[in-house]
Amino acid sequence: MRAIGPYGGAAHFTNSVLSGLPRLIDAAETQALKANLRREAGARRKQAHAGHPQAGLALMQHFKQSVDVPAAAAVSGFWPMGEEIDVKPLLAQLHASGHPIGLPVVVKKGQPLIFRQWHPGMALVSGGFGTEVPPPSAPEVEPQVLIVPLLAFDAEGYRLGYGGGFYDRTLDKLRTGSAADPMAVGVAFSAQHVVRVPRDDYDQPLDWIVTEKSAHHFASVPAEVIAAMNQVW
Repeated sequence: MRAIGPYGGAAHFTNSVLSGLPRLIDAAETQALKANLRREAGARRKQAHAGHPQAGLALMQHFKQSVDVPAAAAVSGFWPMGEEIDVKPLLAQLHASGHPIGLPVVVKKGQPLIFRQWHPGMALVSGGFGTEVPPPSAPEVEPQVLIVPLLAFDAEGYRLGYGGGFYDRTLDKLRTGSAADPMAVGVAFSAQHVVRVPRDDYDQPLDWIVTEKSAHHFASVPAEVIAAMNQVW
């Protein structure tokens, strides 16, 4: 029987996070694996946040040294909440370098995000889901580079988000509807790395991951490189 994913995509062969063996899993099992990993990754992130108070500054340096952002390109970030790594120094540095900065706004459940322009010192308002966002009067920005929050990431460039699918929908819309292919940069503590993120057909991969320790670009990553990266993280 052919298994169908929640957006109509077929289920596919993947590695079991329990056994490491390839097998066919359906959408319901993938969602259960994601839910379990969210709990584990959240605990890892909380510990990393407590142990690395200057991680945001280190992240900014690795981003600046490694990620080539086109001149004057619009960049989306996010206002960190809870134990998310602090991207505020990076956003301030990008703004000072002439990049328009947008912060994500949830318009409606099940819809892509929009991004409102932000500048340092701007008074933010509640955006729901615990977020802080620019006021409705701020103009919208279409980012060419997206700085993306996450709970976990793997060496193939897949991320585990919070379960709402907002960034997957947004990246899908931008990647299919923009003349210039946008670049997605995941940001996290290195402790948020896992061997494999459970994934569905609609999950959008990252182009980069930047942590407080390093930056990695994901292209067509050979299996031996993935294995080596899993030893390094």
